This record gives sequence, C-alpha cells and structure tokens, in this order.
Amino acid sequence: MEASHFVLMTCVVDKRRMPRGASAQDNPYHIALCLCLQALRGFLAEKGQAHRKTHLVVECRGPKEDKELELEFRRICDGDNPTGQLLPFDIVFADKKTNLAGLQLADLVARPVGIHHLRPHQRNLAFEVLQRKFYCAGGRQRAGEGYENVGLIVHPPQKAKGPGEPTEAVTPTGNPQSTWDGILAAPAPSDDKPAGKP
Repeated sequence: MEASHFVLMTCVVDKRRMPRGASAQDNPYHIALCLCLQALRGFLAEKGQAHRKTHLVVECRGPKEDKELELEFRRICDGDNPTGQLLPFDIVFADKKTNLAGLQLADLVARPVGIHHLRPHQRNLAFEVLQRKFYCAGGRQRAGEGYENVGLIVHPPQKAKGPGEPTEAVTPTGNPQSTWDGILAAPAPSDDKPAGKP
C-alpha cells in the first residue's frame, strides 16, 4: 500500500450524527457518492482535466441497488448537487469477481478510515500509511496534511457550539425534497486556477 501510487478520496457518513427524522432520500451511499464526485471534480480541475470524460468503476451490489445508484449518479452529474455543476463522469459497474485492483484498494482503505473516525485516538497503522495518499489542499507537495474536508470528508459536517465546547451535527435546511440540502460542500475550484495553489 505504501509503495502504490494513488490519490485517495473518501467520505465517512456518520449515521449517529444524522438528524432525527432523516428521510429515505438520505441514503448514506448516495451522500458519499455525491461528496466524493465533487472531490474528484476538484482533483481533475487541479490537473486541468475537469472537462474530460472520466469513467468511474463501482462494485455491483445487486440489480435493484445498482439501478438506484446509477440513477442517483446520473442526477448528481446532471447538476443535482450542492454546487449545481454538471460533472463529466460516466459509471461502469464491475462484479467483485473481476478482481480489479481499484476495487481491491477500495476494500482495503474503507476499514482503516472508518476506524480512524470512530476511534481517532487509537493507534491505526493502516490509516497512518493512508494519510499521505489523501487528496489534500496544496497539492502533492503537502501530502499528509490538509486532507480533512478535501480528500477525507465527514458527513454530517460539524459546527462548534462555542469556544471550547463540543461540536454538533449541522441540521439540514431548505427544500425537504432535495437529497443534497444540508450537505456541506466547498466551492469547486475554478478551472482557470489549480486548486490549493496561491
């Protein structure tokens, strides 16, 4: 893992912090998909590739789930996302049996990232390796720092109650019919200027 060259974008959806009465539209998988697609768009803009078609490979989960995911994916890419931007992505479904390296990497990183969120003070050697892989503010020369809310996104976002007080989940506001109300999203980087650079 340490020797592999890849850029990691993840989203942790903390169900414990989801507002009470969250609707069926608040599907954790769909929320994570939206936030990761926005992070990917930022990364591609940084590389000057934001308008080129990019194919994303996702693991098959079942006919019904795959159909729902594809519909949500296409909605997000058609502008139903916090920034309202069109995203130049296409989706490809792959069976786990195809044994793709990217799907294997996704399986390997999910648990260390989740454990880091649940128990941040516990030693997590796997996560320590992953820290230098996250997409981060400032480009690869700042690898290992500035990845929070860039390459490692936590939903719901936290807001401080006051100085020195614990944080609480942000309550979604706005149109209750929109899947993405309440999702914190950083503005997408301008295509004219690479993300994270002065």
